[in-house]
Amino acid sequence: MKKIVVSIVLVNLLAACASQKPQEAPAAPVVQRTVVAPVEAAPVVQTAVDPLNDPHSILAGRSVYYPFDVAAVQDADKPLVQAHAKYLSENAARTVRLEGNCDERGSNEYNLGLGQRRADGVKKMLELGGAKAGQLNSVSYGEEKPASVGHNEAAWSQNRRTDLNYAK
Repeated sequence: MKKIVVSIVLVNLLAACASQKPQEAPAAPVVQRTVVAPVEAAPVVQTAVDPLNDPHSILAGRSVYYPFDVAAVQDADKPLVQAHAKYLSENAARTVRLEGNCDERGSNEYNLGLGQRRADGVKKMLELGGAKAGQLNSVSYGEEKPASVGHNEAAWSQNRRTDLNYAK
């Protein structure tokens, strides 16, 4: 019996040795990290945009409009004229021609006079806002340069104006 017990123990030992070893967990993947020296960003160069060329600026508006037979700048257009006055006061090298216009109603002589009064009214407001007289030139085209060629109130309202035409 002793032999049987020893044989069983030996068989068990051999069986234990012959069984598969538990597998080791796979090694974690090796991640290589490269240290990169920080690169200094190039400085952002902002070019100054002339507000006259910015379509979102109030200075993009270059016309002052009037009711029939009126030469006084209307309240709705005063902020526009004031913004141009400020711009001119800050940019002494800039010059502007103020072009007075009328609709087709009225005689040529009357419309030339009305267009001149309109241009001169804008000129006076610009000067009061800080623009120098040497920066401003007013002229009347009367009814000769219509913005709209229609013969109705919609067209005429576009023609009753003073245009601010900046020299290049």
